[in-house]
Amino acid sequence: MLQVYDTEITSRLLLGTAGYPSPAVLSDAVRASQTQIVTVSLRRETAGGKAGGAFFELIRELGTKILPNTAGCHTAKEAVLTAKMAREVFRTNWIKLEVIGNHDTLQPDVFALVEAARILSNEGFEVFPYTTDDLVVAERLLEAGCRVLMPWCAPIGSAMGPQNLSALRSMRAHFPDVPLIVDAGIGRPSHAATVMELGFDAVLLNTAVAGAGDPALMASGFARAIEAGRQAFEAGVLEPRDMAVPSTPVIGKAVFS
Repeated sequence: MLQVYDTEITSRLLLGTAGYPSPAVLSDAVRASQTQIVTVSLRRETAGGKAGGAFFELIRELGTKILPNTAGCHTAKEAVLTAKMAREVFRTNWIKLEVIGNHDTLQPDVFALVEAARILSNEGFEVFPYTTDDLVVAERLLEAGCRVLMPWCAPIGSAMGPQNLSALRSMRAHFPDVPLIVDAGIGRPSHAATVMELGFDAVLLNTAVAGAGDPALMASGFARAIEAGRQAFEAGVLEPRDMAVPSTPVIGKAVFS
């Protein structure tokens, strides 16, 4: 069981809703993933008028909790305004806060991110900040009122998987009691299992599932990988050794002469 703010969830997979070939494929993927939280962009909801309303109805029918996001925002002011609009549209204080600082890497602008997080937290939002693996930035976000952190492991949509395992380990060790959700850069179920084995609490995916040949099958695979990674962490993963260690004891073995 994972608690994020005042909500308890059993699934440790959060799923994005952008980029699917059709609403039916999206619906199948969400159900196959067994996720309880989906992210939705405000622009996706409002851009198409009636089409946007139909999309929202589809999400509501899936019975998941909605985590609106401020995708595409490049300033704190823009992100705050988008968050306020999302609260009106989706009837939730939850917000996935994105403030993009670099067009090529989609790396967050951490200065604007902290500024926006502080404003939104003071106005009653429960902020899920998309951030880097920098410990100082993480500290500032917590001081700003965030109670969840969502570090990337690689650029958004890159599918490169964890690029700095040392930094991710440090973040987990430095914030043992803070829910940490890896957001961005996961491309394969093995990537998700790897970060879960480090002790991260959940994984947020979009492109890796939406862009798969069979999104529903991929979503199911990710769900199982995340569960396996979590179980491995809880069981205690065997650390690598420099030398071979026999699994069969040599004491008491049969001797033939």
